Order: sequence, then C-alpha cells, then structure tokens
Amino acid sequence: MPFTVPPLPYAFDALEPYIDAKTMEIHHDKHHGAYVTNLNKALEGHADLQNKTVEQLLSGLSSLPESIRTAVRNNGGGHLNHSLFWKIMKKGGGGEPGGELATAINGAFGSFAEFKAKLVDAGTKRFGSGWAWLLFRDGKLVIESSANQDNPIIDGGKAFFGVDVWEHAYYLKYQNRRPEYLEAWWNTINWAQVAENFAEAKK
Repeated sequence: MPFTVPPLPYAFDALEPYIDAKTMEIHHDKHHGAYVTNLNKALEGHADLQNKTVEQLLSGLSSLPESIRTAVRNNGGGHLNHSLFWKIMKKGGGGEPGGELATAINGAFGSFAEFKAKLVDAGTKRFGSGWAWLLFRDGKLVIESSANQDNPIIDGGKAFFGVDVWEHAYYLKYQNRRPEYLEAWWNTINWAQVAENFAEAKK
C-alpha cells in the first residue's frame, strides 16, 4: 500500500496566532505531501519493501538497496517526523505536562523550565534545517537534535516529541527569528498526546 499524508487533526488556522494558517497549509499539503510522493516513488519496483512501515524502513536503512537509501532516509524521515509533529499540537494547547511524563521530565532535567530551555537551545543551535527531539536512548530520556529529516529511529532512538526547525515551518510569520518561533510553539502543545507517545515509547 502506498503511503499517504495523514489529515491534519485540526483546521489550518487552529494554531493561530502562534503558527499562521498559510504556513500550516503549505507545510502540511505541499511539504509533507512531497515527502510522501517521493517516498512512494523511491519504493516503486521494490514490492518487498512496500508492505513495511516507515518505522521499519528507517530503522533498517542499512539493509535497503543503496540506490534508494538516501531517498527513503530523507522522504521517509520527512513523513514520519511530520506525522508526529501534527499530532502533538492542538488548538488551545500549551501549559505543562502532568502525571508520569512530568515526573520523568523533572527526573531527567531537573524541572519543566530546564527541559524547555534545553529543547529550545537544541532547536536554536541546530545549524541549517533539522529537528530538536525528546526521546529515549538506551532507556534514558534525552534531548538531541538531528539534521534535515533524520529521525532518531535511524540509530536506535525512540523520539516521541519534537519540533521542526526547518525554515518552512516558521518563515512566513517569523522570518529568521527561530528562537521567537520556538518560544511561541509551546503554546500549541497537546500534552495528552505527548503523554500517550511517551507511554508507547517507554515500552
């Protein structure tokens, strides 16, 4: 089955004023759409790979034919990353997490404020395009950033929360002011979804 772009779980303008409707429309329909189109194109003629999940493809990159490895890495990563990104935001989001997720964040980083500062720092300092992530690596909760559309699953990490710092995610509203975008983005977070992702990644 070919991969498809998941529908946005809210209206394009739902994240206003933090992320503008036009950015969301272009980002979801055009950018995510292109990753899916190009991933499907890369898998044409590889029937054995077409039934794999995007997670299976990315975690097994080294076993893919060399001729399609880069295309799957870039476009499969773009598909996986954005599929996560849309779901961890919502209209009227923000605040702080509770429950086990809050306990885990406080245990790993000292406080929510420290965690937030470290994730913003990782996103701000990522040179060029990429992502900043909260993930499990070797059973520990860590913050990392990755280049381009790389997802930590490529080298054994389990990311469950991340922010897109490609310019297309914020440029219409924030131009080159990435730290301003990152600060505003926290007002969109769907912590209930992040807690679900956390519970799944912890298994």
